[in-house]
Amino acid sequence: MLEQRSAPGGRAAQLRDSGFTWDKGPSLITMPWVLEDAFAAGGLDLHSEVTLHRLDPMYRIRWAGEERTFDFGDSVDALREEIARFDARDAAALDGFLAALKPIYDEGLVGAGSRPFTDLQSFLALVPSMARLRAVLPLHRFVARHFRNERVREAFSFHSLFIGGDPYRVPAIYAALVYLQIQDGGWYTDGGVYSLVEAMARPLDVRCDARVESVETGADGVRAVWLEGGERIAADVVVSNADVLRTHELLGRRAPVRRLRPTMSCFLLYLGCDRRFDELLHHTLLVGHGYRDFIADVTRRGRLAKTFSTYVHAPARTEAAMATPGGDSLAVLLPVPNLRGDVDWDRAADGLRDALVRDMEQTFGLTGLDASVCVEHRMAPPDFARDLGAVDGNAFAVEPTLHQSAYFRAPNRVAGVPGFYHVGGGTHPGAGIPGVLMGAAVTAGLIEADAGVRV
Repeated sequence: MLEQRSAPGGRAAQLRDSGFTWDKGPSLITMPWVLEDAFAAGGLDLHSEVTLHRLDPMYRIRWAGEERTFDFGDSVDALREEIARFDARDAAALDGFLAALKPIYDEGLVGAGSRPFTDLQSFLALVPSMARLRAVLPLHRFVARHFRNERVREAFSFHSLFIGGDPYRVPAIYAALVYLQIQDGGWYTDGGVYSLVEAMARPLDVRCDARVESVETGADGVRAVWLEGGERIAADVVVSNADVLRTHELLGRRAPVRRLRPTMSCFLLYLGCDRRFDELLHHTLLVGHGYRDFIADVTRRGRLAKTFSTYVHAPARTEAAMATPGGDSLAVLLPVPNLRGDVDWDRAADGLRDALVRDMEQTFGLTGLDASVCVEHRMAPPDFARDLGAVDGNAFAVEPTLHQSAYFRAPNRVAGVPGFYHVGGGTHPGAGIPGVLMGAAVTAGLIEADAGVRV
């Protein structure tokens, strides 16, 4: 395994400084059975390797200027009670909503996400059932068919943002992201999500600081990879977890005629604070004024929004060792345009940092946040591009629109190059821990089939 960074994990990295620890990538674990399957495939038992904690509620949603919050738990009864605080009729509609989600989850996410789409016909065979289930509608519109209160609609449609998708434009097949959280809960591992990376890497031969510059091919397919510095490593099979939007560069080819669109990026603050902020749960979403315009600004208009909607991860709520005694380690994620947008990050980053912290203090009541910060790091779109090789500094690979899903996503098997395969958030089925692991299983199946191996 060749890893370009100094430690394995890629986007699922971890940062430690002065007694504070932050997960820099994924922070919420869902569909733990997918992890169990992945560990079992490597001869490991997930629960012997890491300690999992179920989070209840999984997160809290807070809206600017409102006293009411929404605690998103994994109990249907608790969710119904929470919805009733906003709209009694919507609370009564929850069972019908979940009933509509179940076949989308079963047939779309789990069913379609577990098999390759090697040709257009295989994708077209899926379309009638997804159309019948209304899973091709925009996600927010699908949710609005069941709930009338706008806050409830937002609470049940924002989940696509976790994989870089605009809930007003991505297809409702991503409503399955709601169902899977209710079905299997949300989880945390001691030591952070990075403990999963460490456990997976232990039995592997991982060579770090090994940046692949190109993939050598011949008439029979892949032959080798070339590393920065000129080293050649012969190979019969290459599985690439690089940004799929760079595959043509690795092969020394021109960009494809149909170019996939990358997701938005993120501006992240990693704050080590000398006090706790009890207003925050383990996961908290702070939704600012003009939420819909905010999303349009960062995903389509390519500009910094005038208001902020952020996600805050405070793992010391569950594991005190993630921060110094009495302190907080806060990872603050703000969606921002990728590098295609009109933002000069050399000039904008400092002002954005100050405005974001001030907004958290003044709009959401985290008084004294700025003064409490004793350790601070940040990550901006140029860092995604430089450190991770992410095209245009994207944060979540390929945007999960209808025309960039399943067959229309970068394929698990690279067309026309025998022995070359994709894994990661840019290939089918998509980003997020479950999506990446399910995609890895699909890719592994293709490799076995191509090699004539039966396992």
